[in-house]
Amino acid sequence: MVHAVRDLDAAADMYRRLGFTVGARNAHPWGTHNRIVQFSGFFIELLTVAEPEKIPPPEPHVFSFGAFQREFLARGEGFSGLVLESGGAAQDAEGFRAAGIGAFDPFHFEREARSPDGSRVTVGFSLAFAADPKAPDISFFTCEQHHPENFWNPQFQRHANTASEIAGAVLVAKNPTDHHIFLSVFVGERDLQVSSGGMTVRTPRGAIQVRNPAGFSNDYGIEPPDVSRGARLAAIRLRVGDGAMLRELLGRGGIEAAEQAGGLIVGPVRGAVLIFEPGGSRR
Repeated sequence: MVHAVRDLDAAADMYRRLGFTVGARNAHPWGTHNRIVQFSGFFIELLTVAEPEKIPPPEPHVFSFGAFQREFLARGEGFSGLVLESGGAAQDAEGFRAAGIGAFDPFHFEREARSPDGSRVTVGFSLAFAADPKAPDISFFTCEQHHPENFWNPQFQRHANTASEIAGAVLVAKNPTDHHIFLSVFVGERDLQVSSGGMTVRTPRGAIQVRNPAGFSNDYGIEPPDVSRGARLAAIRLRVGDGAMLRELLGRGGIEAAEQAGGLIVGPVRGAVLIFEPGGSRR
């Protein structure tokens, strides 16, 4: 998940007060900077446009990640990207092209990162982008890791709030079934569960739910995001192993949370909702 923010360091501080371990600041050559909140096989990317002058001009068949985030942040903060893990970005891009949901070339890049001991290492990624015209404020892409041993690290995956894994992501759309075909192709899963309030597609890293505004409000007791431009990526669901520890940390950090649907709901904060659910490991 990509959480686009205008002040990266302030957002990192907020995530720390939420009890997360937050990685160091990293820079991309196209002008965005990020900080990573990592779990086993999944991460939240806190991201900002720090050097807009480095965003390249438009090119045919190239998804401009920097330009997308710049335009997203011009309208507000929040979750701006839904990312799936990939075993081959080139094959994903070709599949998206054949299905008519993405005419973008795969994109490869590398950057420097720091290991827990402070040493410098190289991490590399290939991305395949897809586009849902009815969700213009969400960047959909798959991510292939090229140096996973330099990226994933159990030390970065230990969080004081005991969050240990992703349970799912929640989108809000006027008509959830309008996104049935796109999500089926993007996820590679034909079996989508449809209900009166929306639909759900399962992935190896949790469920992607698409709720209508009323269903989102009923589920979580908060106002849905504005979907006048199209579907929005509204919330992330995380499993925690110790609810009492989470409540204590939130209290110390001055973070308000509401009890709803068997979990704790925080937000919207910087345009995003975080839902903490029981069921994670205690580590």
